[in-house]
Amino acid sequence: MPEPLTRGTRFGYATGSVATGAFGTVPGLMLLPFLTDNLGIGALYAGLIVLLPKAWDVILNPIAGRISDRTSDPRGPRRPWLLRGGIGLAVAFALLFAGPSLGPGLDAVWVLFWFLACATAYAFFQVPYVAMPAEITDSYDERTRLMSWRVMALAFTIMLAGASAPAIRDAVGGRDGYRVMGVVMAGLILIGVLGSYHGTARTPQRQVDAGAGTLRDQLRVVAGARDFRLLLTTFVLQALATGAMLAGVDYMASDVLEDKGATTILFICFVGPALLLTPLWARLGVRVGKKRGYVASSLVLATGAALAVVAREAPEAAVFVAVGLIGVGYAGAQVFPLAMLPDAAAADARRTGENRIGVFTGVWTAGETLGLALGPGLFALMLAIGGYQSSTTGGAEQSDAAITAIVVGFSVVPAIIVLASLWWLGRYTLTAADLEEPLA
Repeated sequence: MPEPLTRGTRFGYATGSVATGAFGTVPGLMLLPFLTDNLGIGALYAGLIVLLPKAWDVILNPIAGRISDRTSDPRGPRRPWLLRGGIGLAVAFALLFAGPSLGPGLDAVWVLFWFLACATAYAFFQVPYVAMPAEITDSYDERTRLMSWRVMALAFTIMLAGASAPAIRDAVGGRDGYRVMGVVMAGLILIGVLGSYHGTARTPQRQVDAGAGTLRDQLRVVAGARDFRLLLTTFVLQALATGAMLAGVDYMASDVLEDKGATTILFICFVGPALLLTPLWARLGVRVGKKRGYVASSLVLATGAALAVVAREAPEAAVFVAVGLIGVGYAGAQVFPLAMLPDAAAADARRTGENRIGVFTGVWTAGETLGLALGPGLFALMLAIGGYQSSTTGGAEQSDAAITAIVVGFSVVPAIIVLASLWWLGRYTLTAADLEEPLA
């Protein structure tokens, strides 16, 4: 029976989510409004700028995973990359919003370049970080507990970054508001990087030989892992849905609710429940199984998204309740797939005796990154269809069609995507019994 992980190990690992949460949240929340309402870039072009660097990670992440699989270092194969990729990410993020005012065209090039740099550095932090649980513990249930700590740290960071980033921007005002916000968020990322690097210094690390063959050979093996493939498809579709909702928060507050301060409240409603309910979702997963827990949380997430369609007519409080329900489902929809991923990789390692967790994680994070990038792109497409008016000062008068596009892009479309994802999740079959055999 594997030894339970200590609180120090759980906490040390979870601090990495401060970095992933800040980078996963702030560009998704702030970058599209920065491009459309500050730099004056059209919604469709802005969506492409947000999408393209993230799409680059789809190619890079499996490579980063393969590199970390083959890394030989006294600190372990993953930890050196936490430091290398994480520091690069913090520097690039500070520069992302810090460009001089050169006009829309050159400003767009600046953002595209530094967002691409962010995405590159992030790949070499995120992929090794997500790979670590499969090597830290053999326990099926302990991975769920470890992920519950991580998701609570992630939820706290999303709430902190999501609430403070727009507040800093609005307090300073104008282009300088975005510059100051970028530096502060870069500092938050750096805290998570250093915390995870030092916090995992004493974690147990199981050594398994890296998989033989080329990266293409490894990707072919990973693609043949049926349960992993089904789980990944489910998670990517839900990342697409949540990415669209995240991109729509600022627009919902300013254009639909006509209350710029509502951005912070909406964010708290979205991620606040995770701080309280993540341990409960984890306990439910231990009791009824991870798959059933994932299905239940997904249904709650989709229900909350569908109810948000009333945003134009209902009081603000009703909208906050709907978004709070989204947050309840979101907490579970993060815990379960992140706990199921190392199960799928560990099952492969037990079957073959070879360590492909970096490649599994690289493919996983590539899919997640693509989903989160396509989400703002999908929302930007909805804005373009609705005829959303961009400006350099914000506050442009929007048509009825544009307002409708914002509401539908935030509610109905994500709800449909989440429900559709359950078709793949329903075919997932991996259980604790499949992981009982000792490592080959």
